[in-house]
Amino acid sequence: MPCAFVKLKDGANPTEAEIISFCLERQPHYMAPKTVVFEDLPKTSTGKTQKFVLREKARAMGSITKTGNSKL
Repeated sequence: MPCAFVKLKDGANPTEAEIISFCLERQPHYMAPKTVVFEDLPKTSTGKTQKFVLREKARAMGSITKTGNSKL
């Protein structure tokens, strides 16, 4: 199942339902996240997002399988 890791801007406070609704309005239903995680994104020393860390967290939450594909 798709999940979204979200880093909110200062002063922003959308709910999980609002983010899912926003995504459903703009992309196909199968691409919209089922879970939203609000936390700081892991960064490298040069400021790039460490996507492999996010994949590991999603896998630990049960959102994706070891191959990286959705569990459908």
